[in-house]
Amino acid sequence: MTASPKRYAYEVAVREQALLGEGPTWDPAGERLIWVDILGSRVHTYAPGDGRRTVMATEQHVGAAKPRAGGGLVVNLRDGIGLYGPGGASFTWLVRDPVPGRRGNDAAVSPDGALWAGTMRYDEAPGGGGLTRVAADGTVTGQSGPLGDVAVSNGTGWSPDGRRMYYADSPTRRVDVLDFDGRHARNRRPFAVIEVGAGDPDGLAVDADGCVWIALWNGGAVRRYTPDGRLDRVIALPVPRPTACAFGGPGLRDLYITTARAGQERPHPLAGSVLVVPDAGQGLPGTPFAG
Repeated sequence: MTASPKRYAYEVAVREQALLGEGPTWDPAGERLIWVDILGSRVHTYAPGDGRRTVMATEQHVGAAKPRAGGGLVVNLRDGIGLYGPGGASFTWLVRDPVPGRRGNDAAVSPDGALWAGTMRYDEAPGGGGLTRVAADGTVTGQSGPLGDVAVSNGTGWSPDGRRMYYADSPTRRVDVLDFDGRHARNRRPFAVIEVGAGDPDGLAVDADGCVWIALWNGGAVRRYTPDGRLDRVIALPVPRPTACAFGGPGLRDLYITTARAGQERPHPLAGSVLVVPDAGQGLPGTPFAG
């Protein structure tokens, strides 16, 4: 296994003590980064242009927050999928499906504007989580075949041409790839296997070259894998628990990385902050949720 010797310099974008920072997403309409503190029940935004920040409390643990096409946010909460209006002024449930001991986790918006929402049990029991497709009108399509029986549903992303879908069920220590037809994901197979001791795959981002960037929980690094599954870059970080990454900023050139401090007796001073690696690569424009 080899990786590029190029050294990456990180900066602190947002100094914060988030328990479980997650889900960075670039919002081009607001020229801002959206991210969540799952266990803190907070949705954060950060505008790198002027440094402006906002924090919005949610009534439940929030696994992900993504921009909506008409403004506002779609959120993956403990009991289902909710919709906030612009500025967080209103809230409605799009899908309410509470299951004792389960919560929403990472989520992603596919090229057609649907939300792919992951779930997990608080105890991370195998088979306790899953991944569902939520359409703009709230229609839920379960992925009972390849993606309906998981433990910790995490990173999800699509290749530049939209024909491949990447997915991480963290305890498997794999990022898998599936064939994608615009609505369904099929033919799940391993894309990259993380060796023992290097951490577990968490959130991911796909760049304009079709490479997959993966945050390694308990691995203190973000890795980039080429479309054929070859490791070619490693970003070493000072914090042991990076959780996810996303490209943002001018030209989508900067890689933002969320981190966590939960479960650590003596967390690093930057644990829970958002880090950024300037000019790390070339990101892909995101798609807002159509609902």
